[in-house]
Amino acid sequence: MGRYAGGGLLFLLLSLLPLLRADSRVDPMIRLPSDLGANRINGHDGDESVGTRWAVLIAGSSGYGNYRHQADICHAYQIMKAGGLKDENIIVFMYDDIAYNEENPRPGVIINHPQGGDVYAGVPKDYVGEDVNVGNFFAVLLGNSSALTGGSKKVVDSGPDDHIFVYYSDHGGPGVLGMPTYPHLYADDLVAVLKKKHALGTYKSLVFYLEACESGSIFEGLLPNDINVYATTASNAEESSWGTYCPGEFPSPPPEYWTCLGDLYSVAWMEDSDRHNLRTESLKQQYHLVKARTSADNSGSFGSHVMQYGNLDLSVDHLYLYMGSNPANDNVTFIDDNALPLFSMAVNQRDADLVYYWHKFKQSSQGSQQKLDAQRQLLDVMSHRLHVDNSIELVAKLLFGSKKGMEVLKGGRPAGQPLVDDWDCLKSMVRSFEAQCGSLSQYGMKHMRSLANICNAGIRKETMAEVAAQACLRFPSNPWSSLHRGFSA
Repeated sequence: MGRYAGGGLLFLLLSLLPLLRADSRVDPMIRLPSDLGANRINGHDGDESVGTRWAVLIAGSSGYGNYRHQADICHAYQIMKAGGLKDENIIVFMYDDIAYNEENPRPGVIINHPQGGDVYAGVPKDYVGEDVNVGNFFAVLLGNSSALTGGSKKVVDSGPDDHIFVYYSDHGGPGVLGMPTYPHLYADDLVAVLKKKHALGTYKSLVFYLEACESGSIFEGLLPNDINVYATTASNAEESSWGTYCPGEFPSPPPEYWTCLGDLYSVAWMEDSDRHNLRTESLKQQYHLVKARTSADNSGSFGSHVMQYGNLDLSVDHLYLYMGSNPANDNVTFIDDNALPLFSMAVNQRDADLVYYWHKFKQSSQGSQQKLDAQRQLLDVMSHRLHVDNSIELVAKLLFGSKKGMEVLKGGRPAGQPLVDDWDCLKSMVRSFEAQCGSLSQYGMKHMRSLANICNAGIRKETMAEVAAQACLRFPSNPWSSLHRGFSA
């Protein structure tokens, strides 16, 4: 079992507290009308050259400890580029604070595999820094350039014959996806935008790959099957996703790296795409290969359950329709076993920052400023985690009593139902809690289900505000708990 699975790492670090304190379009192929008819599957031309391919790639985090998300997005760009998509049709969102970060041992280079090459080279940085936000993401998807604030102004200016691929990599929680700027991205808003895009009639089909904890909750009970959208997610609605190529695990990054290089689901689909002829591999075939690799063949020691949602009929489409295909792989024959190795270990996404700070502390020179900084950062993130966990638990007990409060926190809804009935209520609960108890941050997104359960129990935002004020007389003065970035809803 991965040594960082579950809460084991947090327990270890808590036990060490005293020690720490002490120290594009494709040229059409010529075909006979009979050939076109024979190759038409579920409304899609077997020709697969009609219309334009578009790709929207977004890393929803910032900070060197989240290296893996931007590495994932850069790798995805290289796949699209090798597949023949033009830069004008690939739109990249990334905070862009990794490649030239002072902690990066290879300045100007980002890798997504321990022996991998640079995936940062040539990446178009369309939206960086504060321009990576929910408003710009939605404007890009809808092709609404007038709604953009900053950035390259590139949007998905698609037409009715076009195919769109969206890939999002970040932290998440039940019903929510992270952003390096606040507010976060909520499931109801994302699905509403996808519905609006369909109503505009500006695509033929759209594929969405999503890497985040509880990522299944973004689509479960929400994504219709009649808007020509097919989605796969790194995890189901109730579990974490996992980082990979992390320090202390196998395979591990080069020793000078203190952070995970990639994410389990993301690396699985991209390493499969690197090897295969995407003209012959279908979405469905890739889904099953990625599902097996991400769950470590259901070993139970780590990994998550890759899910699919929306119009599953689209899964018969070839990946080429969305990603193009590297000509170097034209002679590769698809086989059910893609010969890629299973991951032997992985790190729970929510523990990846602890892995980063711990290895930074451990490997820094004794007495150096870097070691002192790592010690402080580790103590800050642990203090924040304990505060958020304890505050949510106390709020529930004050609202419902000790026994029922814990039942509400741990409650769930039947499979196929959305997280919450009233999404505005959920967002108001987030704001009420944060106003009194400090930011939930990327870690606290794990508690969205608890806040949704409180909404589903009929609690009003005014009551939540009163109880949160009782539960949190103060909150830690560290960057994680601080509200300087605003509210996450």
